Amino acid sequence: MDGILNLDKPRGLTSHDVVNRIRRVAGQRRVGHTGTLDPMATGVLVVCLGRATRAAEYVMDSPKTYRARVLLGVTTDTYDAEGDVVATAPVEDVTEARVLAALDRFRGPIQQVPPMYSAIKRDGQPLYKLARAGVTVERDARAVEIGRLEMSNWQPPALTLTVTCSPGTYVRSLAHDLGRALGCGAHLVELVRLASGDFTLDDAVPLDEVTRERLLHLLLPIDAALRRYPAMQLDEAAAAAVRSGRGVAADLPEGAGLARAYGPDGAFLAVMAYRQAGAWHPHKVFA
Repeated sequence: MDGILNLDKPRGLTSHDVVNRIRRVAGQRRVGHTGTLDPMATGVLVVCLGRATRAAEYVMDSPKTYRARVLLGVTTDTYDAEGDVVATAPVEDVTEARVLAALDRFRGPIQQVPPMYSAIKRDGQPLYKLARAGVTVERDARAVEIGRLEMSNWQPPALTLTVTCSPGTYVRSLAHDLGRALGCGAHLVELVRLASGDFTLDDAVPLDEVTRERLLHLLLPIDAALRRYPAMQLDEAAAAAVRSGRGVAADLPEGAGLARAYGPDGAFLAVMAYRQAGAWHPHKVFA
């Protein structure tokens, strides 16, 4: 089976748990997800099957949108509700205006230090394993970008944020850093991924509804992962060139960087990358 599933991940499962379940349903090993969600998080988890696993990188590189509920006044070692409380502080003087002002510093390109409880590796060892052993190491700040950061609900000591961010952004770290900026500490108590690239929660399928009988009807085509890229329609000669790994000319915006290529019959052929002077070369061929 080749295709993409837009799933609504339930709370309590790891992303790997979801992949294993889809492997059992599909009866095949070639299954992968396109961006980890913590067990406490729910929402959009895009899973690729068969040849579609080769398109996973394009979903992983796309922006993500989340709804995050943050509790002020309590800091945990994991930066979320599953960790142990390491500090508490009063929040009576934290006003809505102070929160809104603090959010300003987190918009746009920022440097973010990932949490110790993360899958990032240090000398081949995941940080979360070191953290569970009581070891804390220095982590380098990483460049991320938060394009949208809005407070949609204010019920002190809790607040709800809508966040659109670059891949690799830790919303747990955002909650933790917001608490530090306010001087009271904070942690993440709920996280819902609303969108991963073009895949939205409104269109996601609950995991429990994915059965062997329904799977083929739920699979989206491989190029569903590539909707944000422009499309080129090729005649048979150009399509044959792409199938054999040769470049073609196309009148598309150079700034697009990547594009989708389709044959004369409308079949998806390849992801194309712009080179120079209107020439596009196969980046990945799927035909």
